[in-house]
Amino acid sequence: MAIVFIISAPSGSGKSTLVHRLLKETPGLIFSISYTTRPARGTEKEGESYHYIGREEFEQRIAADEFLEWAQVFGNYYGTHRGAMERAGREGADLVLDIDVQGAAQLKKKIPEAVAIFILAPSRAVLEKRLRARSEDSDQVIERRLRDAALEIRNYQAYDYVLINHEIESSAATLAAIVQAERARRSRMEAQVRPILETFEER
Repeated sequence: MAIVFIISAPSGSGKSTLVHRLLKETPGLIFSISYTTRPARGTEKEGESYHYIGREEFEQRIAADEFLEWAQVFGNYYGTHRGAMERAGREGADLVLDIDVQGAAQLKKKIPEAVAIFILAPSRAVLEKRLRARSEDSDQVIERRLRDAALEIRNYQAYDYVLINHEIESSAATLAAIVQAERARRSRMEAQVRPILETFEER
């Protein structure tokens, strides 16, 4: 069965960079591309950053129970389609989800064994510096993101791991180590261990 890795972080914490590194450097992972009703930003592309759909279509998909989780953030819907889990199962891969705190809480209720990882910047000052360096948002939006970050960080105890992103290289290595450690858990290795044990019992 696929391991589901939930990765959340306040905007500007470096989550996207770390997830990109994880997918590039760790084999056997599939990234779940979320659906959203917000318009694409900058260089974002359909099917790479998100699947962009209209509000009416999104609500129809909610009614049809197509999403593992969904949430409304800043007036826009975001959701994880069930097809992502089905694909991971078919391909024998593990699934990586980049979702917010609301979505993570929903998904943990549906899939308690999912591994939840929370990424955050070392301080408010560092987070603000990173948000401003992106040159994507107005001062008003940045202030709102900082307020939201304070609320999101209070949920850190709901996560299995907390990764403080001081520096990308070491944080990327830590994130990859979490994935490898979870894959090596005894409960996840049962199917591989039993055939080995049988070779000793044949004698």
